[in-house]
Amino acid sequence: MSSPTIARGVIDPRQALAPVSRRIFGSFVEHLGRCVYTGIFEPDHPSADEEGFRTDVLELVRELGATIVRYPGGNFVSGYRWRDGVGAVEDRPARLDLAWHSLEPNKVGTDEFLSWCTKAGVEPMWAVNLGTAGVLDAVDLLDYVNGSAPTAMAEQRRSNGHEEPYGVRMWCLGNEMDGPWQIGHMNAEAYATAAVNAARAMRMVDPDLELVACGSSGPFMPTFGDWERTVLEACYDEVDYISLHRYYQEKDGDLASFLASAVDLDHFIEAIIATADHVGAKRRSSKKIAISVDEWNVWYQGRAESKVPSGDEWPVGPRLLEDKYNVADAVVVGGLIVSLLKHCDRVTAACQAQLVNVIAPIMAEPGGPAWRQTIFHPFAQAARLARGVAVPLHLDAPTHETQEHGAVASVDGVATWDEDSDSGAAFLVNRTPGTTIDVEIDLGAIPGAKVRKVSLLTDDDPYRRNSAEDPGAVVPRDGLAKEEGNLVHVTLPPVSWTVIELGREQ
Repeated sequence: MSSPTIARGVIDPRQALAPVSRRIFGSFVEHLGRCVYTGIFEPDHPSADEEGFRTDVLELVRELGATIVRYPGGNFVSGYRWRDGVGAVEDRPARLDLAWHSLEPNKVGTDEFLSWCTKAGVEPMWAVNLGTAGVLDAVDLLDYVNGSAPTAMAEQRRSNGHEEPYGVRMWCLGNEMDGPWQIGHMNAEAYATAAVNAARAMRMVDPDLELVACGSSGPFMPTFGDWERTVLEACYDEVDYISLHRYYQEKDGDLASFLASAVDLDHFIEAIIATADHVGAKRRSSKKIAISVDEWNVWYQGRAESKVPSGDEWPVGPRLLEDKYNVADAVVVGGLIVSLLKHCDRVTAACQAQLVNVIAPIMAEPGGPAWRQTIFHPFAQAARLARGVAVPLHLDAPTHETQEHGAVASVDGVATWDEDSDSGAAFLVNRTPGTTIDVEIDLGAIPGAKVRKVSLLTDDDPYRRNSAEDPGAVVPRDGLAKEEGNLVHVTLPPVSWTVIELGREQ
């Protein structure tokens, strides 16, 4: 039996889980707080390009490695009138954003965001308003964005200076419609009807779309499970994905439970898969519904940063949800990425919420600098290195007790291997608050594989943060590995995220 401070694992690509979808490394831009205005868009900023987009932010987005970006919400989308955001900017109306008690000036809309996607090198994932709009509005938006026929909507896009269709493939059928906070909230039966009608109509325009039905906003919802069953029983043949959303935060100083947040995400994903497969089995269908974890992150919802304006105050781009992330938060984000990769046979899309300023890996001050928060680093490393197939590590690890999750493995991890490039990586989290753990990994199933680099994100103070004044306070640093034949030994400090880069000589 393993020593309490030793964990052992093996990487065997013959036991691969599934190919790693690039869409797992998605992000999210919502018209919320400063994500858009003074986030990605600030015409008066010294770095702004000819369209008003901050090029310093664009550079960090490319470095982050985001592959797909969900837009325009989020809660915002359930009250959004997309026509307000097209055409001459000077003629666009300002509207009340009821979701976040803000003023939406509509300076950035459909065409601007799609132009930004091209510059950022990301694929758009579009959410339609099923809260206060409906089927025809969704069809008109789809025709505006993707239409090639001489229709009113496609001609409007052309007259707005965009001759060619954008070809957006992935569409979300509303947002968090199970939540009573959502404008136009529906029960499961009503949403199922709205979603299946929208899906059928949109597929009449383009049968090759990839459609995402709203799943539960969290396992805490009283309708969880029944919601997915009801929705999928109506929509199973019309949609490709069911979504889930999940956020985590440290509660009452319980660091041990917080560091093990991925245990909860594992259970949530597996419950949704079971529910979807139950519906498929009842229908005698060979089709498998994929999972889109299109909102996930660390979010301290009880903090003052998350308090929305009220009364007569309707500001444009207020400072909302601007959590400042620390080392522990980054380790949790790393653990959540491990969870997504371990389920990549069914999780083929995921969006960290959000991209800039709002519970975000990137912060940007108006007129000032942009910098990387601690959570930027595990995402960027995984997006760059997790290629090919995901491979379980089969870790034999010690356990420790947590108040929220019971006994959990002290080390969690997953590997990837790309045969085409003869390279791979192992991603490891030490989720104990105070125990150093030595890890031994057997590479015998990959003849010739060697360690190229070890990277470690940790600090003696798990609450240390980056800031505009000290943006490099927490960054990945080089670590050490000892190689003995096929065995690799690395030491994981408490509260740490470790990446081992592997490769064969070309």
